[in-house]
Amino acid sequence: MTLRKLPWDLIAVGLLAMLPLIPGLVTGIDRALKVPIGSELTTLFIMAILALGLNVVVGYTGLLHLGIGAFFGIGAYTTGILMVPSYPFQVSFPVAIIVATLTAAAAGVLLGSPTLRLRGDYLALVTLGFGEVLKFAIKNLEEITNGTKGLNPIPPPKLPGLEADWSSDYRYYYFLSLFVLFVVLIVLRNIENSRMGRAWVALREDELAATCMGLDTTKLKLAAFALGAGLAGLAGCLYVVKLGNTADPEAYGFNRSIIALCCLILGGLGNRTGVLLGVFLVLGFDNILAPVADKYMQSLRPTGAEVKDYTTFSFWRLMVFGLALILAMRFRPAGLLPAKRSPTG
Repeated sequence: MTLRKLPWDLIAVGLLAMLPLIPGLVTGIDRALKVPIGSELTTLFIMAILALGLNVVVGYTGLLHLGIGAFFGIGAYTTGILMVPSYPFQVSFPVAIIVATLTAAAAGVLLGSPTLRLRGDYLALVTLGFGEVLKFAIKNLEEITNGTKGLNPIPPPKLPGLEADWSSDYRYYYFLSLFVLFVVLIVLRNIENSRMGRAWVALREDELAATCMGLDTTKLKLAAFALGAGLAGLAGCLYVVKLGNTADPEAYGFNRSIIALCCLILGGLGNRTGVLLGVFLVLGFDNILAPVADKYMQSLRPTGAEVKDYTTFSFWRLMVFGLALILAMRFRPAGLLPAKRSPTG
């Protein structure tokens, strides 16, 4: 097996699983970076699941989807409704995560059924519009969603055979999110090597040729929409359980969708390892590197010196991020780790 064919995504998950098990390592990293690295990595795992869901639609089938944040929100609010004390359901976490995933997948089918005849920019506009409609619906349906206040408190997971204080130790959420990410990677790996995975790639490369070969492109697109939306709902469920509430509706809008798309563009469309790399570069840059750089630049200023906005790294971070995307599109248009396989191989 060559280096290129090694399952680098699964290897990365294995290495990350070992991180909290090394005595004093995470504490030392936290002390050096002055940020809770374990909690930030947990968020990155959840966002990686969201980006992998988008990759099913954009990377595998070539459909431009700008509303993945909406399905992220559907999973989040489904979980909130099922688990918060103010509603009578109060189901267990395993039930909530299954229902949230299936609800988001069903919403993907409902959106995809009437719109998959559209192509290119028209499909992108429909998915973008759906995301914005859902965001404002969440804000206005206060009797159900509690508006901008969100649903809270969402209790921590209760897993069979595990009695744990989830609020005092980040490792419970860390390993839960990492395990779900691992399962998602295994499922997507098997799908890629299946007949459906090859059909998706053929559809992405040339829809007309795929149709002439006898492939039912409508069913293929609908399956991609359902799977992508389901993974987004799964990520939304994990997100709100870790957060303890459903957060502001803006967390499920266009910005969330475009950040996930940027992870794909930078890392590599259609490549699982590339998607993980993109998530760690884009969100790791924003959540970990930027705060660390700010604190470092602050330590360089003389004591009592006036703090100017332009003397902080956060002031320049969007420009640095935009420049990195421009350079990536110029020199690596298929991403840092492009898809390994063509429809014929």
